[in-house]
Amino acid sequence: MIPSDADYARAVELLCAGELVGLPTETVYGLGADAANPQAVAKIFAAKGRPADHPLIVHLAGHDAVDHWAEQVPAIAWELMESFWPGPLTLILKKQAWVPDAVTGGQDTVGLRVPGHPVALELLRRFARAQGERAGIAAPSANRFGRISPTTAAHVAEELGERVPLILDGGACKVGIESTIVDCSRGEPVVLRPGHISPQHLEAILGRCPKIETAQGAPRVSGSLEAHYAPLTPLRLVSGERLLDFLNAQRHRGGRCGVISANQPAQLGMPHTWRLMPADPVGYAHDLYGALRDLDHAGVDLIVVEALPTGADWAAVADRLRRAAAGSGVA
Repeated sequence: MIPSDADYARAVELLCAGELVGLPTETVYGLGADAANPQAVAKIFAAKGRPADHPLIVHLAGHDAVDHWAEQVPAIAWELMESFWPGPLTLILKKQAWVPDAVTGGQDTVGLRVPGHPVALELLRRFARAQGERAGIAAPSANRFGRISPTTAAHVAEELGERVPLILDGGACKVGIESTIVDCSRGEPVVLRPGHISPQHLEAILGRCPKIETAQGAPRVSGSLEAHYAPLTPLRLVSGERLLDFLNAQRHRGGRCGVISANQPAQLGMPHTWRLMPADPVGYAHDLYGALRDLDHAGVDLIVVEALPTGADWAAVADRLRRAAAGSGVA
């Protein structure tokens, strides 16, 4: 899908008026508002039901706007920008004094990224022409807080309905999980949220493997709560060697499961709904939220996910599934 000039014009008009717009990025769809307008940002929290102390990521049209939002930007942060922007990497930096507390959750840092989706970039460029070249759009995932992130425009409409006046349709998201977050505000870069940009990718630029601090990382960042990305249907992770025995036991109890597996095809005679996933972490990540959303609507009693391989390349998907399991089944 390619939005029309009229779509972009309407989106910019809404953002300038302090309203919300759904927009695609390469990671997931975002719920956008003018990041410099605290009243507009407050509408994001109201629409999502998001805690007010949970910081947002500010999306920019390009590197030139960074100094407007952040101060004391270290050289390594500029290297990471040059290597991975536009793209699925968010940098945590010391904020400029003017940046609204509504965006930062009251912290002295701000999360910034330049997204790698043509629709998002075009919207950001047009918004910057209207509001000033360094304008930014605060845009967390366009879903109810704690629920499955949206990877299509239809998911946004399903999640938020009339709470978002306009959704720009940019097709299905290419990456499918949220951006990697790297804190560059405390000296040595620290990964606070894993994502498509892996520690190995970062090591190639940094010359060393970055520290990973996803559990109790400081500062607070998006997606760091223990329960997140969750379906309403209870979700359980089961090891591959136990998967079939577990599903057979559920069948004998009269239970119907939704199964997500990368290795085990659907079994004849089992009353379960099956999603066979790509066996590589990039393909799995791309399909994950769509699979969870489909099974959440399938009328099953339990979503059963075959446990993932260990290893750094699976860390981002494993992080999302662990948090989804922790938050699942809560209405």
